[in-house]
Amino acid sequence: MVMKSDRIHLKAPGNWINDPNGFIYYKGKYHLFYQYFPYAPVWGTMHWGHAVSEDLVRWEHLGTALFPTQYADQNGCFSGSAIEHDGQMYLYYTGVHYFSPDPANIHHCLNDDFEAAQLMLTSEDGFTFDNFGGKKTALPPIMNSQFGHRTHTRDPKVWRGKDAWYMVLGSSTADSRGQLLFYKSENLTDWTFVNTASKGKNWGWMWECPDYFEVNGGQILIISPMGLLQEAPMEENHTICMPVAFDEKTCSMKIPDEYQYLDYGLDLYTPQTTLDEAGRRVLVAWLRMPEAVDNEWRGMFCIPRVVEYKDGHICFRVHPHIENRYTKKITCPALANAAEYRVSFDLEDGQSAVIGGYRILRQNGRICTDRSAVFPQNEKFSTQASTPPIKEGCHLDIYVGNHIIEIFVNRGEYVITNAVYGLTDEIDAEAVTGLEIYTLE
Repeated sequence: MVMKSDRIHLKAPGNWINDPNGFIYYKGKYHLFYQYFPYAPVWGTMHWGHAVSEDLVRWEHLGTALFPTQYADQNGCFSGSAIEHDGQMYLYYTGVHYFSPDPANIHHCLNDDFEAAQLMLTSEDGFTFDNFGGKKTALPPIMNSQFGHRTHTRDPKVWRGKDAWYMVLGSSTADSRGQLLFYKSENLTDWTFVNTASKGKNWGWMWECPDYFEVNGGQILIISPMGLLQEAPMEENHTICMPVAFDEKTCSMKIPDEYQYLDYGLDLYTPQTTLDEAGRRVLVAWLRMPEAVDNEWRGMFCIPRVVEYKDGHICFRVHPHIENRYTKKITCPALANAAEYRVSFDLEDGQSAVIGGYRILRQNGRICTDRSAVFPQNEKFSTQASTPPIKEGCHLDIYVGNHIIEIFVNRGEYVITNAVYGLTDEIDAEAVTGLEIYTLE
């Protein structure tokens, strides 16, 4: 296939993408796999697409890495993670088998009548994958509802602990509450169930794409609960994060009663983190888009972000590899290289600015946005967004790309990310302080 490349924002090479998978720094390169339907810009039978980068800035698409070949993954290779051990790359993912495919569209299932298993595949170089002979079952479908859900258990995240390997899965309880399932392994092949963690029904009925890690002395959990918000017809599935207390020996996890959103634009979903070459915890997430672009592609990822934990609050700042590329000062967006630019300024309470039709204002100590002028009518997507009250400072760094805006408040205290359509090259920000515009070098 003809390889495509992206700069700054990794987007679908064509057709459909969603969750990032298998994000890893391996043998000098960043590998980012992703949920991929290669036939149309709509959701369907999942494959794993594959992109690589040396610096998180320039990405090259390498085509399809995983695709269905077995009974267990006949109807999709769903989300998972990657680790390195003894020089090999290990991929873990959820395989799905439909018992009742939709006769009108075999890429969909009727009445959630399917089962999920957890599969693994290894690669010597991170570029070649034996889909026909290399797949193994790490965990078969769950048959005892006491330990999880046969259908809705998925998205294995694997990491190395102090004395063993650990896996966390997202699942659902018998009374329809989201929960985590923890497993332990000595050899990355044989896994033993250890414990569960859950909260009340107001935390959603299923937790997708769990991610657990430690950063700056804090233990952090990120989950994407399905059914978190019940404000029909608005999108009900959203990503949240919080500090937790995790005991590795027993795999017991205490989850607090409060959480923060990963991103207050509420368009980002199912993120994944890894460690970069300097040991920083870096995150990417899928940007949900209501429409395909030119009926050709749909779905992209946000700027890679460094995760930090300060005074009980989780922050997400622009990765320095990205930040350091915006060095060419320009006077207007029309001069931007590859349509990528950064606008920076201070915004006092009561002030506002408009970037290409996208409105940003500060009101009652919050950063608020309105994208109604640059977004199609869609009842599942809100055109308004707002952060919680800002603790201190009023600095905004706004990264604008093709169909995406990312607003970093006080260098990561909060972030608002939105999909946008039809931005203009005009900026109305006369009232703000310290306006600067930069594009790529």
